[in-house]
Amino acid sequence: MSRIGKAPINLPQGVTVEVSKGNLVTVKGPKGTLTQQVDPDISIKVDDGVITLERPTDSIRHRSFHGLYRSLLNNMVEGVTKGFEKELELVGVGFRASNTGNLLEMQLGFSHPIYFYIPDDLQLETVTEKGKNPLIKISGIDKQLVGQVAAKIKSFRKPEPYKGKGVRYKGEEIRRKVGKTAGA
Repeated sequence: MSRIGKAPINLPQGVTVEVSKGNLVTVKGPKGTLTQQVDPDISIKVDDGVITLERPTDSIRHRSFHGLYRSLLNNMVEGVTKGFEKELELVGVGFRASNTGNLLEMQLGFSHPIYFYIPDDLQLETVTEKGKNPLIKISGIDKQLVGQVAAKIKSFRKPEPYKGKGVRYKGEEIRRKVGKTAGA
């Protein structure tokens, strides 16, 4: 049996879970509301602040859904209580970032600025301190959306292996390559 799927999800104070017809799960918490459609084969039980998921058979399909939906529901519960945040660092001479509301403007060494609109469900913050690399902070309650937007921003200028310039996650280690040496 799936180790992840077997683990129960404990609901913190102030979080409510509703399972409607067709296995549509709605999680409400202090930070907001999230919904997720769960496969009809997986049964969901909410008892005394604990969510448990059960599968009908041991087929490969049911085993994979068991762990998947348990992880998705756990991320929803964590999102409506704590939220998720990703920080991106712009490394390079002249690399800048600023925002007006949810419109992000970046200078990444191209001849033109890059404008990117962040979905309304997310919060955006840019930090520029003298002597440090500019930071972009993305936060929200949907883990998938936060990660997807962060990955999209990173894709505008991926870190290159020789000088390490580009957009990277804060604390990310870049494998560096040795440049060419002078010929003898």
